[in-house]
Amino acid sequence: MNTYLILKSLHIIGAVLFLGNIIVTGWWKVMANRTQNPLIIGFAQRQVTLTDFVFTAGGATLLFSAAMANIGIHQMSIMDTAWILWGLVLFSISGAIWVEILIPIQIKQAKEAKHFTADTIISDAYWKRETIWIVAGITAPILPLFSVVLMVLKPS
Repeated sequence: MNTYLILKSLHIIGAVLFLGNIIVTGWWKVMANRTQNPLIIGFAQRQVTLTDFVFTAGGATLLFSAAMANIGIHQMSIMDTAWILWGLVLFSISGAIWVEILIPIQIKQAKEAKHFTADTIISDAYWKRETIWIVAGITAPILPLFSVVLMVLKPS
């Protein structure tokens, strides 16, 4: 059994879950907002928060754990391998955006969205946070997409 290939497979599965969810989640959230329907927006917001905890966090954990295991087991040097170093840097910056900006906004919005009815007028504060979420939500997936390119091309 080839440990490297098993861990690499887990790493790729984690990347698919992580990137797939953050890209699709952003799309569905924006599409829900376009309806201007508080019930649809509320449902989408609650699902975004839930799927981020399940798929984004789960995928990120699998991706990172498998990578670190392969690096450790196969004695790869992070500091001497530029594509690994920069892939980790980009992944970490993306993670910081999620932890510091996106997740706190999502939690606040999910709590507010719990009370949306068909007659709800969504607050200006919600829409202001939404604008910040969109900007950060576009930036956060772009960084790990560059990590994927680095992992595939492995520039020296």
